[in-house]
Amino acid sequence: MSGGKDSTALAVYMIENHGDLPLEFIFTDTGAELPETYSYLKRFEAIFGVKINRVTALDLPELKVRSKGGRRSPFDVLLNEVYSGFLPTPQARWCTRMLKIKPFEYFVGGDQAYSYIGIRADENREGFRGEENPTDSSGENTSKSKPVVISDKSNILPVYPLKDIGFGIDDVRDLLFDSGLGLPPYYDWRSRSGCYFCFYQQIGEWQGLKERHPELFDAAKTYEEVKANGRRFTWTQTRSLEELEAIKERHETPIGEPEDGCAICHL
Repeated sequence: MSGGKDSTALAVYMIENHGDLPLEFIFTDTGAELPETYSYLKRFEAIFGVKINRVTALDLPELKVRSKGGRRSPFDVLLNEVYSGFLPTPQARWCTRMLKIKPFEYFVGGDQAYSYIGIRADENREGFRGEENPTDSSGENTSKSKPVVISDKSNILPVYPLKDIGFGIDDVRDLLFDSGLGLPPYYDWRSRSGCYFCFYQQIGEWQGLKERHPELFDAAKTYEEVKANGRRFTWTQTRSLEELEAIKERHETPIGEPEDGCAICHL
Protein backbone atom coordinates (compact mmCIF):
# COMPACT_ATOMS: atom_id res chain seq x y z
CA MET A 1 0.00 0.00 0.00
CA SER A 2 1.21 3.47 -0.87
CA GLY A 3 -1.58 5.48 0.70
CA GLY A 4 -2.89 6.26 -2.78
CA LYS A 5 -6.35 5.56 -4.16
CA ASP A 6 -5.59 2.48 -6.27
CA SER A 7 -3.58 0.48 -3.75
CA THR A 8 -6.10 1.33 -1.03
CA ALA A 9 -9.05 0.37 -3.22
CA LEU A 10 -7.30 -2.92 -3.93
CA ALA A 11 -6.89 -3.53 -0.20
CA VAL A 12 -10.60 -2.81 0.37
CA TYR A 13 -11.54 -5.13 -2.49
CA MET A 14 -9.40 -7.96 -1.12
CA ILE A 15 -10.86 -7.61 2.38
CA GLU A 16 -14.43 -7.56 1.10
CA ASN A 17 -14.06 -10.33 -1.46
CA HIS A 18 -11.14 -12.49 -0.35
CA GLY A 19 -11.12 -12.09 3.41
CA ASP A 20 -10.51 -15.82 3.77
CA LEU A 21 -6.96 -15.40 2.45
CA PRO A 22 -4.06 -14.77 4.86
CA LEU A 23 -3.72 -11.16 3.74
CA GLU A 24 -0.88 -8.95 4.93
CA PHE A 25 -0.85 -5.22 4.26
CA ILE A 26 2.50 -3.51 3.80
CA PHE A 27 3.43 0.16 3.69
CA THR A 28 7.03 1.06 2.90
CA ASP A 29 7.61 4.32 4.75
CA THR A 30 10.21 6.63 3.23
CA GLY A 31 10.10 8.92 6.24
CA ALA A 32 9.11 11.71 3.85
CA GLU A 33 5.42 11.01 3.31
CA LEU A 34 2.69 13.60 3.58
CA PRO A 35 0.83 13.86 6.91
CA GLU A 36 -2.36 13.10 4.96
CA THR A 37 -0.90 9.76 3.90
CA TYR A 38 -0.20 8.65 7.46
CA SER A 39 -3.65 9.71 8.69
CA TYR A 40 -5.36 8.02 5.73
CA LEU A 41 -3.64 4.72 6.47
CA LYS A 42 -4.66 4.97 10.13
CA ARG A 43 -8.28 5.52 9.07
CA PHE A 44 -8.06 2.44 6.87
CA GLU A 45 -6.88 0.39 9.84
CA ALA A 46 -9.65 1.74 12.06
CA ILE A 47 -12.45 1.18 9.56
CA PHE A 48 -11.46 -2.35 8.58
CA GLY A 49 -9.91 -3.52 11.83
CA VAL A 50 -6.66 -4.63 10.22
CA LYS A 51 -3.01 -3.85 10.81
CA ILE A 52 -0.71 -2.39 8.20
CA ASN A 53 2.88 -3.57 8.49
CA ARG A 54 5.12 -0.51 8.28
CA VAL A 55 8.59 -1.23 6.97
CA THR A 56 11.44 1.13 6.16
CA ALA A 57 14.93 1.07 4.75
CA LEU A 58 16.15 1.30 8.35
CA ASP A 59 15.10 -2.35 8.69
CA LEU A 60 17.70 -3.44 6.13
CA PRO A 61 20.52 -5.25 7.96
CA GLU A 62 23.19 -4.02 5.55
CA LEU A 63 22.61 -0.43 6.66
CA LYS A 64 23.37 -1.26 10.31
CA VAL A 65 21.48 1.77 11.58
CA ARG A 66 19.11 0.28 14.15
CA SER A 67 21.92 -0.07 16.68
CA LYS A 68 22.87 3.60 16.39
CA GLY A 69 19.72 4.81 18.08
CA GLY A 70 17.96 8.10 17.66
CA ARG A 71 15.12 9.05 15.38
CA ARG A 72 16.34 9.40 11.82
CA SER A 73 14.54 9.57 8.52
CA PRO A 74 15.16 6.59 6.20
CA PHE A 75 15.64 9.02 3.32
CA ASP A 76 18.21 11.11 5.20
CA VAL A 77 20.12 8.05 6.38
CA LEU A 78 20.46 6.79 2.83
CA LEU A 79 21.26 10.24 1.48
CA ASN A 80 24.02 11.00 3.96
CA GLU A 81 25.43 7.59 4.88
CA VAL A 82 25.07 5.61 1.66
CA TYR A 83 24.90 8.06 -1.23
CA SER A 84 27.27 10.73 0.14
CA GLY A 85 24.73 13.51 -0.22
CA PHE A 86 23.90 12.65 -3.84
CA LEU A 87 20.18 13.37 -4.12
CA PRO A 88 17.97 11.21 -6.35
CA THR A 89 16.90 12.52 -9.73
CA PRO A 90 14.65 11.25 -12.53
CA GLN A 91 17.79 9.80 -14.10
CA ALA A 92 19.10 8.17 -10.90
CA ARG A 93 16.20 7.10 -8.71
CA TRP A 94 18.01 5.31 -5.92
CA CYS A 95 15.06 6.34 -3.75
CA THR A 96 12.83 3.85 -5.57
CA ARG A 97 15.14 0.89 -5.14
CA MET A 98 16.28 1.57 -1.60
CA LEU A 99 13.20 3.12 0.01
CA LYS A 100 10.45 1.08 -1.65
CA ILE A 101 11.64 -2.12 -3.31
CA LYS A 102 14.37 -3.43 -0.99
CA PRO A 103 12.42 -2.99 2.29
CA PHE A 104 9.47 -4.82 0.70
CA GLU A 105 11.69 -7.68 -0.44
CA TYR A 106 13.34 -7.91 2.97
CA PHE A 107 9.95 -8.09 4.69
CA VAL A 108 8.77 -10.90 2.41
CA GLY A 109 12.01 -12.86 2.73
CA GLY A 110 12.45 -16.14 0.90
CA ASP A 111 8.94 -17.55 1.27
CA GLN A 112 6.63 -17.65 -1.72
CA ALA A 113 4.23 -14.74 -1.64
CA TYR A 114 1.64 -13.19 -3.91
CA SER A 115 2.09 -9.47 -4.46
CA TYR A 116 -1.30 -7.91 -5.15
CA ILE A 117 -0.75 -4.82 -7.31
CA GLY A 118 -3.26 -2.02 -7.80
CA ILE A 119 -3.09 -1.64 -11.57
CA ARG A 120 -6.52 -0.82 -13.00
CA ALA A 121 -8.05 -2.13 -16.20
CA ASP A 122 -8.12 1.35 -17.75
CA GLU A 123 -4.41 2.07 -17.40
CA ASN A 124 -1.21 0.63 -18.78
CA ARG A 125 1.50 1.53 -16.34
CA GLU A 126 4.79 -0.09 -17.13
CA GLY A 127 7.77 -0.33 -14.89
CA PHE A 128 10.02 -2.49 -12.84
CA ARG A 129 10.43 -6.02 -14.18
CA GLY A 130 12.87 -8.90 -14.12
CA GLU A 131 16.14 -9.45 -15.94
CA GLU A 132 14.48 -10.37 -19.24
CA ASN A 133 13.82 -6.65 -19.74
CA PRO A 134 16.33 -3.78 -19.48
CA THR A 135 16.13 -1.63 -16.37
CA ASP A 136 17.67 1.63 -15.28
CA SER A 137 19.50 2.35 -12.04
CA SER A 138 16.28 2.52 -10.02
CA GLY A 139 14.98 -0.83 -11.21
CA GLU A 140 12.48 0.82 -13.54
CA ASN A 141 11.80 -1.03 -16.79
CA THR A 142 13.06 0.76 -19.89
CA SER A 143 11.66 -1.66 -22.46
CA LYS A 144 8.04 -0.55 -22.00
CA SER A 145 6.73 -4.06 -22.61
CA LYS A 146 5.79 -5.56 -19.25
CA PRO A 147 3.33 -4.48 -16.54
CA VAL A 148 4.78 -2.98 -13.42
CA VAL A 149 5.80 -5.27 -10.58
CA ILE A 150 7.31 -4.41 -7.24
CA SER A 151 10.02 -7.07 -7.24
CA ASP A 152 11.80 -9.31 -9.73
CA LYS A 153 12.44 -12.03 -7.14
CA SER A 154 11.12 -15.41 -8.27
CA ASN A 155 9.33 -16.10 -4.98
CA ILE A 156 7.25 -12.89 -5.20
CA LEU A 157 4.46 -13.48 -7.71
CA PRO A 158 2.55 -10.45 -9.05
CA VAL A 159 -1.26 -10.52 -9.24
CA TYR A 160 -3.50 -7.77 -10.68
CA PRO A 161 -7.01 -8.20 -9.23
CA LEU A 162 -8.37 -4.80 -10.28
CA LYS A 163 -7.18 -5.30 -13.84
CA ASP A 164 -8.53 -8.85 -13.92
CA ILE A 165 -12.06 -7.81 -12.87
CA GLY A 166 -12.14 -4.81 -15.20
CA PHE A 167 -12.04 -2.11 -12.50
CA GLY A 168 -11.48 1.42 -13.80
CA ILE A 169 -11.00 4.77 -12.10
CA ASP A 170 -14.73 5.28 -11.47
CA ASP A 171 -14.98 1.84 -9.85
CA VAL A 172 -12.05 2.68 -7.59
CA ARG A 173 -13.65 5.92 -6.46
CA ASP A 174 -17.04 4.27 -5.91
CA LEU A 175 -15.47 1.48 -3.85
CA LEU A 176 -13.58 3.90 -1.62
CA PHE A 177 -16.57 6.16 -0.99
CA ASP A 178 -18.95 3.23 -0.44
CA SER A 179 -16.54 1.84 2.15
CA GLY A 180 -16.68 5.07 4.13
CA LEU A 181 -13.00 5.77 3.55
CA GLY A 182 -13.18 8.12 0.58
CA LEU A 183 -10.22 9.43 -1.38
CA PRO A 184 -6.96 10.51 0.26
CA PRO A 185 -7.38 14.22 1.05
CA TYR A 186 -4.18 15.27 -0.70
CA TYR A 187 -5.89 14.68 -4.06
CA ASP A 188 -7.43 18.12 -3.53
CA TRP A 189 -4.07 19.61 -4.46
CA ARG A 190 -1.83 16.77 -5.62
CA SER A 191 -2.06 14.12 -8.34
CA ARG A 192 -0.08 11.35 -6.68
CA SER A 193 1.03 9.72 -3.47
CA GLY A 194 4.68 9.61 -2.45
CA CYS A 195 7.31 11.83 -0.87
CA TYR A 196 6.47 15.45 -0.21
CA PHE A 197 9.54 16.51 -2.22
CA CYS A 198 8.99 14.16 -5.17
CA PHE A 199 10.82 15.63 -8.15
CA TYR A 200 8.00 14.58 -10.48
CA GLN A 201 5.65 17.15 -8.96
CA GLN A 202 4.44 19.92 -11.24
CA ILE A 203 4.37 23.61 -10.35
CA GLY A 204 0.78 23.54 -9.10
CA GLU A 205 1.60 20.66 -6.77
CA TRP A 206 4.62 22.46 -5.33
CA GLN A 207 2.42 25.50 -4.82
CA GLY A 208 -0.13 23.28 -3.09
CA LEU A 209 2.59 21.96 -0.78
CA LYS A 210 3.61 25.52 0.06
CA GLU A 211 0.00 26.41 0.88
CA ARG A 212 -0.91 23.26 2.84
CA HIS A 213 2.42 22.38 4.44
CA PRO A 214 4.78 25.37 4.38
CA GLU A 215 7.11 23.63 6.83
CA LEU A 216 7.57 20.73 4.39
CA PHE A 217 8.11 23.12 1.49
CA ASP A 218 10.82 24.85 3.52
CA ALA A 219 12.31 21.47 4.40
CA ALA A 220 12.47 20.57 0.70
CA LYS A 221 14.25 23.87 0.03
CA THR A 222 17.05 22.98 2.45
CA TYR A 223 18.11 20.11 0.19
CA GLU A 224 18.71 22.65 -2.59
CA GLU A 225 21.43 24.51 -0.71
CA VAL A 226 24.66 25.01 -2.63
CA LYS A 227 27.19 22.27 -1.89
CA ALA A 228 30.79 22.81 -0.88
CA ASN A 229 31.92 22.01 -4.42
CA GLY A 230 29.72 24.77 -5.79
CA ARG A 231 27.17 22.46 -7.33
CA ARG A 232 23.51 23.08 -6.65
CA PHE A 233 20.73 20.53 -6.80
CA THR A 234 17.14 21.53 -7.56
CA TRP A 235 14.06 19.33 -7.24
CA THR A 236 12.64 20.60 -10.51
CA GLN A 237 14.71 20.57 -13.67
CA THR A 238 13.93 24.14 -14.67
CA ARG A 239 14.06 26.21 -11.47
CA SER A 240 14.77 26.16 -7.76
CA LEU A 241 11.99 26.14 -5.18
CA GLU A 242 12.98 29.68 -4.23
CA GLU A 243 12.40 30.71 -7.84
CA LEU A 244 9.16 28.75 -7.90
CA GLU A 245 7.97 30.67 -4.84
CA ALA A 246 8.32 33.89 -6.80
CA ILE A 247 5.79 32.76 -9.40
CA LYS A 248 2.65 34.81 -8.76
CA GLU A 249 0.38 32.86 -11.09
CA ARG A 250 -1.35 29.95 -9.36
CA HIS A 251 -0.93 26.88 -11.54
CA GLU A 252 -3.61 24.21 -11.63
CA THR A 253 -3.19 20.81 -10.02
CA PRO A 254 -2.81 18.20 -12.79
CA ILE A 255 -6.12 16.52 -13.60
CA GLY A 256 -6.24 12.77 -14.12
CA GLU A 257 -3.37 10.32 -14.01
CA PRO A 258 0.19 11.72 -14.03
CA GLU A 259 1.96 10.69 -17.22
CA ASP A 260 5.40 10.90 -15.65
CA GLY A 261 6.65 9.61 -12.36
CA CYS A 262 7.74 6.37 -10.81
CA ALA A 263 4.97 3.77 -10.87
CA ILE A 264 6.49 1.82 -7.97
CA CYS A 265 5.94 4.63 -5.47
CA HIS A 266 2.21 4.72 -6.18
CA LEU A 267 1.48 1.00 -5.77
